[in-house]
Amino acid sequence: MKLARPRAIVGRADEGGQVVPLRRLDARLAGLAEISDEALLAACGVGDSAALGALFDRYHEAVYRLVSRLIRSESYEIDDLVQTTFLEAWRSAKKYGARGSVKSFLFGIAANTVRHYVRSAKRRRDAYADWPAPLPGGAPDEAAQRAQELKRLAAALEDLPHDLRAAYVLCDLEELPGVEAARVLDIRAGTLWRRLHEARRALREAIDPTGGAR
Repeated sequence: MKLARPRAIVGRADEGGQVVPLRRLDARLAGLAEISDEALLAACGVGDSAALGALFDRYHEAVYRLVSRLIRSESYEIDDLVQTTFLEAWRSAKKYGARGSVKSFLFGIAANTVRHYVRSAKRRRDAYADWPAPLPGGAPDEAAQRAQELKRLAAALEDLPHDLRAAYVLCDLEELPGVEAARVLDIRAGTLWRRLHEARRALREAIDPTGGAR
């Protein structure tokens, strides 16, 4: 997936209207590449926008991928959600308690950002309304059958309730450890596993309605 070119984040007027750059602007900042994630986040906590730029360089692709899996939307809307995630990370950096990785901290903010966006959206787009026509008689072509299964899977993932989709994306697609994924979503481990089980079952049944539920 091609990532939209990042834009600068502009703060609200009550924050001084500060423009927060999301790209390194000069060679002086190249040394930030050697600083740890935790140190960069700590620098963000004292208002260092250069540190935010370095953190964005490291993780904007991962955050973009996560957001695009959590919500099916236009690329510019996903880009806006990514920008919002990093701006919120800059604002709430002082809340980071080092209980997990900085990446997980960003993922938690991204998941919350998407959840609020979904709740406030007036309508959801359905990009999978048109199903492919049945193949003519005879054995179906293997590639066409696989493509149809993937399309059913994508549609089923889009149809999952947000809580189930978030659990599946974090654990099965982003491959976060269960304990860390539960922390990102601010839920108990048992709740995470229940949601993950329900999500996997729903997706399995979507791919194979006759044999998915056993």
